[in-house]
Amino acid sequence: MKLRFFLTILAILLLIGVLAGIKYQQIDKMIAAGSQYVPPPETVTTAQVQREKWDTVLSAVGSLTAVQGVTVAAEMPGKVVEITFESGAKVAKGALLVRQDTSSEQAQLPGAEANVTLTQLQLQRMKDLLAEKVVAQAEYDTAEANFRQAVAAAEDIRAAIAKKQVRAPFAGRLGIRQVNLGQILKEGDEIVSLQTLDPIFVNFLLPQQQLGSIHTGLKVRLTTDALPEESPEGIVTAINPEVDSATRNIRVQATVANSHEALRPGMFVNVGVVLPALKEVLTIPATAVLYAPYSDSVFVVEEQKGDQKGLVLRQQFVRLGEKRGDFVAVESGLKIGETVVTTGVFKLRNGQSVVVDNTLAPEFKLAPTPKDD
Repeated sequence: MKLRFFLTILAILLLIGVLAGIKYQQIDKMIAAGSQYVPPPETVTTAQVQREKWDTVLSAVGSLTAVQGVTVAAEMPGKVVEITFESGAKVAKGALLVRQDTSSEQAQLPGAEANVTLTQLQLQRMKDLLAEKVVAQAEYDTAEANFRQAVAAAEDIRAAIAKKQVRAPFAGRLGIRQVNLGQILKEGDEIVSLQTLDPIFVNFLLPQQQLGSIHTGLKVRLTTDALPEESPEGIVTAINPEVDSATRNIRVQATVANSHEALRPGMFVNVGVVLPALKEVLTIPATAVLYAPYSDSVFVVEEQKGDQKGLVLRQQFVRLGEKRGDFVAVESGLKIGETVVTTGVFKLRNGQSVVVDNTLAPEFKLAPTPKDD
């Protein structure tokens, strides 16, 4: 009985050993095959490092302001009896916005005009009598003064009536209405904002070192998050005659066409002042750059060295400059004519073999114009 049990255990151990040997041989073959495996080349798109001439641009942060902007307010106290505008509408210069109650002035005006007529007749009568030397000069002067006072009183009433008809001081775009019918306005109460939006001013600061480089007439380009697909242009129209003693900056103003009124006062914009001088730069597509905190890099495509044929990648660290459109300037790290990978750089590695296929390569532009899907 014990012998049979012993033989059974021995057979089981022998079977386990045979199975372990077989598995070991399988794993050993897999490791050997893996060590000899060569991954297929990665398909990439490429572009050559090019030399281009770019405009020299001074960058600044600016703020938009209206060429003319005011909050229209009541000049005289009175009740609002008519509102003739809609919020957000465009109005011409002199357009009636609000009419206040003028019933009291209208009632006083006929009496004032009648007094003007009476004093005018008295003045003419005194003038005739003075010519005949029937009245003294003092009486004529009194009649003339009475006439002038009557005219002034009538004009004062007419002026009050005119001031209670609030009109647009210039053409522009209205804001949101601040008054309602029947509201009693006090002197200075706000009625509506009025802004001239085309053209529009952009104010920005430049360091005093740039004072010799800028002058009126230079072209400026604007970029803003509110208009990601547009770059409105304008010209420098004014330069402040003094430098800020605290910041050593000089204030510059440019005028920008704004026919679509997409730019609004108070908006933040990035300003680029285009100088006449051109500078030579080496450029690559911005998508070719593998951005990293320690240093940016690109993958250069080169021929394999030695007996092997094909293309391999060399990771090259670069120092970047200004970015324009789909391109970025390279200040150091690359030479003109070198070929770099333009897409999918995040999945590549140094020394990797590749094949180039530019049939589906994207088109890179210095001034791209994205289209809606």
